[in-house]
Amino acid sequence: MIFGTHTIVYSQDAEADRAFFRDVLGFPSVDAGHRWLIFALPPGEVAVHPAAENGRHELYFVCDDVNAEIAALRNKGVLCSDLHEERWGSISYALLPGGGRVGIYEPKHPCAIPVPAGPEDGTGAH
Repeated sequence: MIFGTHTIVYSQDAEADRAFFRDVLGFPSVDAGHRWLIFALPPGEVAVHPAAENGRHELYFVCDDVNAEIAALRNKGVLCSDLHEERWGSISYALLPGGGRVGIYEPKHPCAIPVPAGPEDGTGAH
């Protein structure tokens, strides 16, 4: 029985990126030994996109207010790209200390995971 997913982020500075996930994003973790942290993530979903080559994967953190999330990250000293609009969502990228990046994303499409109720109307709709 499949009961979850395990995502791997490769980094040139794994210690710094682990600290980012722990201290900046606030994700709880377990120590699998030798300070090898494995983080609990919010519920997730997966989309399969067509591509010319296999092996490319991307990591996005889904939020209900991307502007507020970018502001909160910038207040913590995180460099974020300018927000840009796509047909499917509003997106920015947060730079990881190890040099990689993760997407910060507010979807415009239906989500496969529960969306928290919005403060305005209580629906959680985007």
